[in-house]
Amino acid sequence: MTQKPEPLHVDKPWGSFDQYVLNAPCTVKILTCNPGAKLSLQRHKHRDELWVALDSGVVVELDGRIITPDKGAQIWLPAGSVHRLSCDASRTAPVRVMEVSLGSFDENDIERLEDVYGRN
Repeated sequence: MTQKPEPLHVDKPWGSFDQYVLNAPCTVKILTCNPGAKLSLQRHKHRDELWVALDSGVVVELDGRIITPDKGAQIWLPAGSVHRLSCDASRTAPVRVMEVSLGSFDENDIERLEDVYGRN
């Protein structure tokens, strides 16, 4: 299990940047969840994930808690945690989360505990 990365904030004359990882094996994805949709309730054995909310309206279920992070907020999902992303049906636009996976990334590592789309 990896420790939650503490982003390095660097101010520049044009603004700033936040660096989440440097030269570490990782996989970065943007997850887009449509209004009324939700990912499977899942966990992973071989990777931790850092999610960064790119939009307001993101809903995260993490180990039985419901989190509605502000835009830009970070959510740490350690390996083994039960989690899912969803988007409220009352929204008119999808929500996005940047996912930084740390550890061994393999889609076959997903253990689905509940799935509205009938996937195992």
